[in-house]
Amino acid sequence: MTEKARTLAINAERLRKRIEVLAQIGKIGETGVCRLALSAEDRAGVDLVRSWMEEAGLAARVDHFGNLIGRMAGKSPEAPVLMIGSHIDSQPYGGRFDGVIGVLGALEAVQTMREQGIVPQQPIEVVAFCDEEGCRFQKGLFGSKGILGQWAEEDLARADKDGVTRREALVAFGCDPDRLAESVYPEGSIGAYLELHIEQGPVLDGADEPIGIVSGISGPLWWTVDLTGFAGHAGSVPMPMRKDALVGAAKVILAVNELAKLDPAAPTVGTVGHLQVFPDSRNIIPERVRFSVDLRDIDLARRDEREKALREAIATAAEEGGLQYTITEDTNSDPRYCADWIKAIMHEESRALGMEPRELMSGPFHDALALSYVCDYGMIFVRCKDGISHNPQEFSTYEDIALGTELLYQTALRMSASS
Repeated sequence: MTEKARTLAINAERLRKRIEVLAQIGKIGETGVCRLALSAEDRAGVDLVRSWMEEAGLAARVDHFGNLIGRMAGKSPEAPVLMIGSHIDSQPYGGRFDGVIGVLGALEAVQTMREQGIVPQQPIEVVAFCDEEGCRFQKGLFGSKGILGQWAEEDLARADKDGVTRREALVAFGCDPDRLAESVYPEGSIGAYLELHIEQGPVLDGADEPIGIVSGISGPLWWTVDLTGFAGHAGSVPMPMRKDALVGAAKVILAVNELAKLDPAAPTVGTVGHLQVFPDSRNIIPERVRFSVDLRDIDLARRDEREKALREAIATAAEEGGLQYTITEDTNSDPRYCADWIKAIMHEESRALGMEPRELMSGPFHDALALSYVCDYGMIFVRCKDGISHNPQEFSTYEDIALGTELLYQTALRMSASS
């Protein structure tokens, strides 16, 4: 920061208190959070944030996808909205900042506008999207894709580890899955989208820089792979006669890891984070294994090459083990780049705050990825210590979060053509 830096307009102390209060819902250990999508904890979080929206003078509602939406009226009610948001659902072993600072930072920005007597030309909506994480039903971005009309009955039939379907969870949450179409936004009704988020990586922390401006989001490819062999007694079936699905899965998992590391300089990443084994007994040869594959890259051509090689590795593992296999594609997006004009505003407003933030790509996907297909978008990153995220040790300072929120506020002010 420089001596000429602008004084913050937002209320940093109010923002800090709200983050800390929300972190008590679903709290695990000293600093962790487990607030799974469409759970009782998620509902309690939504109700709390909704009360803050209403306190700030926003018209708040929960749509049938489970999204919490707070609307600030604009001078031109029919103009495409400026949407600002993120999510408050968490991983089962998550931290208290992931997604949350984007929702509460957006609320703080809009509340500051109202307190300053600013009326934007266009309506502004603050959104806490439902199930960004995707860990409960193994497919994320449900709420942000949902408002764009991108959902299928298969998405509602997905079940969590306890056998609860997304449809059942939506009903328990107070939504009506048979009325989802009512919550879809008409084409052209979203003018632009902004999102504030912790970086979830080590670049800013390593450079000792509080905030960054996102240049783009890597394209995620998510699969569910099923390998099927034949169960038998672990003590009596000779090794050459076995059709062990877990052995085949192990070969594929190693292939995911090795293919992602082919070019050490590239940002390619590959992960298998979910595994189900049947019959799941120590003295039965595994007959069926289902596992997730997460492959990401900012370079689509390179990701396509890794995908082709991985499909070949799965086919080879199945042939060698006498197995059958299926690959189900759950998510497939190409890399999406932030709008140059929004980044230009962010750079100008950063200089007014006494900063010259770098641009950096996002390896993780965000709700911005879904919105990027219907409107221009911009993202601001806040540094997190050691790049740790999806872990209770996830940490960002409130000073950095306040700076990111101030930049969000000033950017939204410019974009909404306020007066």
